[in-house]
Order: sequence, then C-alpha cells, then structure tokens
Amino acid sequence: MPRWTVGFTGFLLATGVLPIVGVKFPWLTAHWVAGIVLTAAIVFHIVRSLFWKDLAAVWIKPSDLAELTGGSAAPLPGKYSLAQKGMHLVMAVLVLIAVGTGIAMLAQIDTPWWERSNLLSESALGWMFLLHGLSTLGLIGFAALHLYFTARPEKQFYLRSMIKGWVSRSELTAHHDPARWTPDAVASEDAATEAPPGLGADAR
Repeated sequence: MPRWTVGFTGFLLATGVLPIVGVKFPWLTAHWVAGIVLTAAIVFHIVRSLFWKDLAAVWIKPSDLAELTGGSAAPLPGKYSLAQKGMHLVMAVLVLIAVGTGIAMLAQIDTPWWERSNLLSESALGWMFLLHGLSTLGLIGFAALHLYFTARPEKQFYLRSMIKGWVSRSELTAHHDPARWTPDAVASEDAATEAPPGLGADAR
C-alpha cells in the first residue's frame, strides 16, 4: 500500500478515535468523507497493483516459510520478507473490513446524495459497528508496529529507500537474496542502487 494511502488512513483513524478521547469537532462528516476518499484510493491501488505492479511479489509462498527457522540457517528473502508480506496481508484484510463495514454504515446516515435508510436490522448494524471498531483497533496496533520497526536502527535503510528510492549493494546482499530478487539497476559496492518503486513500501 502506498505511503500516502497509509498516511491518509491515519487521518481517517484520527477522525474516528479523537471524539472517543474527548476531542470535540464535527467528526461524522469528516469521517465519512475521508472514508470515501480512502475507498477510492484503495480501488486505485488494487487496479494499479493488478496491471502495473508485481502483485505476486507480496504473496506468501511456501518457500517463504523457511524464513521461520530463524538464525543463520534462515534463507534471505526476495523483494519482501515473510514478515513484510504478513504485515501487508493483515493490513489489507483490516482495511477491507473497515471499508466494507463503513460503506454499510454510510447508507444509514444522511448525505448530500441520499437520505438515511433502514435496510440493516438493529442486530446487523450492531455487527457492523463491532467489526468496524475492531478493524480500526487492529489498524492502530499494526500501524504502531510498523512505525516501531521503521525506527529500529537496522531497518532504517528501508526508510531511506522509501524516501530516496535506493539501497546500496552491501545492503541488498546483506538483507535480500539476489537469486530471488535483484533491482533493475545495481551500482558498485556501497553505492546507490536504484530500486523499483515499492522496495520499502511494506518493509518493517
């Protein structure tokens, strides 16, 4: 998921969480408008991933499970590690639950385009609120986990790669298996290596 989408998700979470902790503002309108924008961004990201990006790079494959052995015996990952792929999968599921339940609840309020409906039963609406809230809490937790690993000294080259778009050859060979993934252009030892967009997109 692009970093700007992740950042916007944080704004959306804030519009839903801040009122709970006592910050008063017209949060409902800001929340559903932000939700619509996020939904459009998610659709764009899915289409972009299917047709212009290597979607298979983030799939968890049986060969990735060997990384669970840990230690020096564990193989180096390809473009993304098992942990990174797992984080992407969990975040994707949580975002889709939040978006799906959000759309269902959006139909229950007045907007400039329609008046509220009562299509959902009280029980079904309760489940929507529960799943929406749980997915939100999950996103907050995993976002915090993402920030923690980004801040770790040994992972900060991933942060730099997100910003500047390159890693050095030594970083590449130390953290990735060139036989499983090699960027389009590789510079000399300790020089900048041009990495395809998204090298650090799910790095944690």
